[in-house]
Amino acid sequence: MRIKPELLAPAGTMEKMKMAVLYGADAVYMGGPSFGLRAMGGNFTKDELREAVAFCHEKGKKAYVTVNIYAHNSDLEALPDYMKFLYEIGADAALVADLGVFSIAREAAPKLPLHVSTQANNTNWRTVQAWAAMGAERVVLARELSLNEIREIRERTDVELEMFVHGAMCMSYSGRCLVSNYLTGRDANRGTCAQACRWKYSLVEETRPGQYFPVEEDERGTYFFNSKDLCLMPYLKDLMDAGVNSLKIEGRMKSVHYAASVTKAYREAIDSCWENPESYEVKQEWADELNKVSHRAYTTGFLFGRPGAESQIYGSSSYEQTSDFVGLVLSYDDESKRAKVEQRNHMELGEEIEVFQPRAKGFRQSLSDMLDEEGNPISAAPHPQQIIYIKMEQPVEPYTILRRDVKS
Repeated sequence: MRIKPELLAPAGTMEKMKMAVLYGADAVYMGGPSFGLRAMGGNFTKDELREAVAFCHEKGKKAYVTVNIYAHNSDLEALPDYMKFLYEIGADAALVADLGVFSIAREAAPKLPLHVSTQANNTNWRTVQAWAAMGAERVVLARELSLNEIREIRERTDVELEMFVHGAMCMSYSGRCLVSNYLTGRDANRGTCAQACRWKYSLVEETRPGQYFPVEEDERGTYFFNSKDLCLMPYLKDLMDAGVNSLKIEGRMKSVHYAASVTKAYREAIDSCWENPESYEVKQEWADELNKVSHRAYTTGFLFGRPGAESQIYGSSSYEQTSDFVGLVLSYDDESKRAKVEQRNHMELGEEIEVFQPRAKGFRQSLSDMLDEEGNPISAAPHPQQIIYIKMEQPVEPYTILRRDVKS
């Protein structure tokens, strides 16, 4: 059963939510003030959740709220009122992992749609069937599934299926990590992951304190948990043919630039694949877009079977990117041909910038004329979030990203 899937993007903050929607997402997922797994990744207050849901609906998009902690007894008392609140503000679904939280949601807000998180380790069709029988409208599949397993789950179930297609791969089983808790006391299963798997490690022998030995002979050290990032853009036709309903972009601790660039690339790729599946291939401009944001080298994860050593990076734990985000367009004045810009990185006259827009085609130009907020000519914008006015060679849309090539 071929399906045109929903494009689901991360919304760690109000700004990221708006960028994801404006750059092409069909739906976004976000965390509230409690009960989510993004304690360090930006969350929404109740008032912000209400505003975010209204914004999404105004644009014809959907808003899902994460409630996917593994709850302890102390969490239970406040959950019923929170579930009622999500239903009252019109959230399109709550994303849950814990069976007790699921049960509370069904009792407190029976009309609130529930999606079952990948944290629930949904790796087989019987589990998916069980969640559906309890009233789940959608199940998010574990990252550890192959394409053949996904196809079989689709054949044996009627519930909506969601899967990750892009972003960081957790070194633990479907995100069930204890490393952060052990090393820092921050529990990944309650929303406070320290991303300890992305730190640099060496081996220390008990009787030789202070002496650090690499596991492999490499002067830069060894990275035990250093997974590449997931990228399934080349295989969108396979996922559509397999009947996956929603394709999800991972977004923990990611930037506004990431939310916009990755979302727009996948938006165009999904539309292209749906319209011409037999001739679909990844355009170079989409691949370039995915490389412009901070990322690790890409992998297909488990899609074609259990990954081996090639899915890990052994020489470095550093991220790659080819562009820096330097400014965000707030508005554009047709008369003066100037854009009002919020600075996000140091800019100076003479630099070439790329103009990346939500809908209109992008272009490049030189920074030849800048004014400060008082209208005085300036040669550089060094201050964080400084408001400046830039002469533009073409009209630009609000929420346009200005960026420059990373200097080698």
